[in-house]
Formats: sequence, structure tokens, C-alpha cells
Amino acid sequence: MRLSSTGKRWILPKVDLVAVDVLVNELKIHRLTAKILVQRGYSNPESAHKFLNPSLDDLGPPEKLPDYEKAVKEILAAKESGELIFVHGDYDVDGVTSAAIFDRFLKKIGCQVYTHVPHRTKEGYGINMNLVHEAKERGAKVFLTCDCGIGAHDQVEAALAHGMRVVVTDHHELKDTMPNAHAVVNPHRKDNEYPFPALSGAGVVFRLCEGIAKTLDPNSVSSYQKNYLDLAALGTIADVMPLVEDNRIIAKFGLERLTESKKKGLIALKEISEITGKVTSYDVGFKLGPRLNAAGRVDDAALALQLLLSEESEAARSLALELDRHNQDRRNVQEEMIHEAIAMVEAMPSLPNALLIFNEKWHAGVVGIVAGKLKEKFNRPAFVGCIEPESGRGKASGRSIPGLNLASMIQNYPLIVSGGGHAMAAGIAFDLNNVDLISKAFNQYVGQFLKPEDFVPAIELTAEIGSDEFSFGLIEELEKLQPFGMANPKPIFFAPDVTISSLRSMGDGSHANLTLTPAGHKNLRGVGFGLFETFAGIGQGKRTDLVFEPQINEFQGNRSVQWKITDARPLEHAEPLL
Repeated sequence: MRLSSTGKRWILPKVDLVAVDVLVNELKIHRLTAKILVQRGYSNPESAHKFLNPSLDDLGPPEKLPDYEKAVKEILAAKESGELIFVHGDYDVDGVTSAAIFDRFLKKIGCQVYTHVPHRTKEGYGINMNLVHEAKERGAKVFLTCDCGIGAHDQVEAALAHGMRVVVTDHHELKDTMPNAHAVVNPHRKDNEYPFPALSGAGVVFRLCEGIAKTLDPNSVSSYQKNYLDLAALGTIADVMPLVEDNRIIAKFGLERLTESKKKGLIALKEISEITGKVTSYDVGFKLGPRLNAAGRVDDAALALQLLLSEESEAARSLALELDRHNQDRRNVQEEMIHEAIAMVEAMPSLPNALLIFNEKWHAGVVGIVAGKLKEKFNRPAFVGCIEPESGRGKASGRSIPGLNLASMIQNYPLIVSGGGHAMAAGIAFDLNNVDLISKAFNQYVGQFLKPEDFVPAIELTAEIGSDEFSFGLIEELEKLQPFGMANPKPIFFAPDVTISSLRSMGDGSHANLTLTPAGHKNLRGVGFGLFETFAGIGQGKRTDLVFEPQINEFQGNRSVQWKITDARPLEHAEPLL
């Protein structure tokens, strides 16, 4: 297996060209756009048209959510009788936005509501039993969860014993049994009839509340969606949900609402994140999301909730600045932990199939980020953890690579680990005496599902192209594929046999400014951020295969197509793509 100059293998999936021709003829789109759609599973005109033209009308009926009627009954009964609803969220962006939707909406329709999101270090993940007792002391009659609760059997029983009615809304994968709640709204249930099960926690709450709004006033749905899509999109994108079907619709229209949002907290958050103009999924994933998450990672997630509920501009800006400071603190802690974690892995005599490392001094709020960095660097599932001071038990966050479902792996070893989550991200708790046993079990499990080549970083390409394929019109047509994210990545293209006609460094010297000459075509400009040494090693005048993203470059009023190069493979080392 030959690798690229950056040590990666390239994969170019095969495409059904007959299906491509059908889309080109039926939808009147560019052939390259059709190739992308077919490659991503939209091989018939109807599904492809829906993907290119998302509509809020295509969202699944909220009434199809499991226990929908039971949940609505309990919430509206509390509204009518003036009973207090205790809303319990989670400390990440999905949990905080879920809680914010519930808080804003339920109060708007006249409910008595108290909303709480947990403190990561003081209360831990999920529902702390003390919060159940607090809900009772506050006089709550309904205990309502969001983005949590599916595994909280004991806490639900305690709430029931206190005379509360319990409604669980969650989106995490279920274990063998469900909690004994009055309603469990989770589209991962086996009896689920909702057409799209991969909603975020915020997505579940958004759809449930939309159904309640429709019940109260059939004409209010459009207004409801306009008011809450921004929060639903934040939770969906930040929680790295697959941006297809309902999630794609929520993300697309939610990003539009984020751009125009009048919520004081979101306005302030965009300002301190230096976001002007249209909000993109990148902005959510790398600017807004990390700042909202920072509070729950290094301090108290209640700060993020306060920001999203704020009605005063000055208070919102103060909260946004505080979140920004916490985000910088998080970065400082994170960089130190990443350095230590990498050193620990590199000191291992050999790399296992799955990494499990921890340090009792590490911050619990940052271990997930560090796990993600280890996963990227070593291209294997990684768990990074610390010791929970209150219990003395170990706890770790995991991140996975394609082909390995972390939630399934965790469920396979109930005697030595507890926890759960999603396929690509999950958390575990364990007895420190079992560390070696867990490492061995995970290592063997991963070895059953992944082949040696799966541990080599790969770039999954979208299509092979010629330089004459890209025009302003085509690049603009490809924008209809947005928003990009999980299950709908930004297209990456392969160009064979390109000559490096000129090369110079730019910026701090690490970036490459190139003049490229594809075989048989005119010159064009390319840029390779962090790739100057890579191209200097290949050499000016040499031929190479390239991986790139097309861009429109605008400078001093002039527009031109340029290629943003992400990888290269000198022609003399080329071989057929996998």
C-alpha cells in the first residue's frame, strides 16, 4: 500500500454512472454534482431533489415520536394545573440548547418551569440523585429530562417515589431496559415510528415542542419553528449528528435563523466569536459550539444556559465574554494534556488497536477533546480519562474512527465498564483495578472489526476531475450541498497528473503558493496551507496527483477559481486508488 506525501491512503469509491446520467437528465444538474449525490446514496431523482431542496414540510410528524401522546399529556396537564415542571438538561451544547428550548417554549405557553443543567465536576454526567431531591423540595410535579435520562433507572424510581411524574426525552442509544417513566421519548426505541431516528437531543425536544405548539394552535407551527430552529441547529451541529434527512433540514434552516437571530445571547456570542454575515456549520463547530461547551468543561454549564436565556444585551455580552475566557482556559489546559497524552502513547512498546490512557490530575471536562486528538494522530479508537474524586473510579471519554461503533463495544462488556453514547463518541466509567482488563478487551474487540489498513489515515475522495470541469457556476451549484458535516462532508476531489509549474512560500513560510498545470489544460492557482515543505520535497516542474477543494478567490474585485490543496502524491509513486 503506497501512501501520499503526508502518509495517507486515498480512496475513490465507485459510482453508478447509469444513476448519474438519470440525475443529470431529470434534474438538469452538472454531472459532478450528480456523481456526489449518487455516491452519498441519493441515486433516484426524488431523493436527490429533496436533498438539494430541503423543506421544513419534509420533517417527520412529531406525533410519530415514541410516547409522544403520553409526554404531551403530562406537560399540558402540568400547564393547566399550574404545577412546576423541573427540566433537567446536560452540560454539553446539545444538552444546554435542549434545556433552553424547553425553558423558553414551556414558559411561553404558560407553564411553571425551573431549568437545571448539571455541573460536570460537582454533579457528574446524567442525573445526579441530589437533583431529584432538589426537584421535590422545589415542589415539582413533573420531572422532565432532555439529552439525558435513558439510563437513569434509579433516579427515575426516586422521582416516582417522591410523587413526581417523569418524562424522559433523550437520543442516546438504549441499553436492554428503559427507565420506568411515564413517557420515554427517544427515537432509538425499538418501537419507534418516527422516520428519522438520528435526531440530536435538541432535535427531539424541538420536534416534541413543535407538536405541542400545533396542538395548542394549528396555525402557530411556522412561528414556533422560526423561534426555535436556531437553538435546534446549534445542538444538532455541535453534537456532530449526521447532517442528513431531518438533521439536514434543521441545520440548514436553523443556520439561517442563527444568522438573523434576535436572541440577545446568540447576538453576543456571535460578536465575541467574530462572526459576521452568514453563519455556517463551521462557525457552529469551531466558534460558537466550543465557547458554549467551555463552561461545562472547565466551570459551570449554567453560564451557557443563562446566555441562551438572556433577555438583556449587557448581561448577554458579559456572559459571552466570560464564556470566551473559559474557552481560552480550556485551550490552555487542553494543550498541556494533549502533549502529555501523546508522550504516554509514544512511550508504549507498541500501539494497541484501541488506546486507553488516563491521569488522575487531568481535567474531566477536556478528556473528550484529548481523545479526539489522539484518534486523529494515531488513527485508532481512543479513550482518555481521569479519576473521579468522589468515587475513586475511573471515567473516560472515547472517540472512534470509521468502522468501529463505540456504543456497541461498551455494551459488549457490561461486567467491566458502564456507560454509552454514540458510534463515534462515548463515555465509560470503570474500577481502576480493571484498567488492564478493559484495555485487553477493547483491543481484542477492535481487532475483530478493523483490518490493518483501517489504522492508516485515509482521505475518502468524492470524484476524479479535470481542471476544465470547475467554473463559477459549478462551484455555486455545489454550495447547494451545504450544510456540511457528519455524513455530508465537504466534497474533496482528485486531480491526476498535475505539473507544479511554480512554487513559492507564503505567510509564515509554511504555506505553498502554486501555479499548477493539469495535463492538457491551462494554468491555475493553487494554495496549500502547511504544505510548502511537502511540495518543495516533490520539486518544481515535477508531476503529481493532487487532492483539493475548489474555491472562488476574490481579490481587488477580480474573481478566479483556485484549488485548495490538501494532499499530494508524486506521479512516480502513483498507483491505482483503493
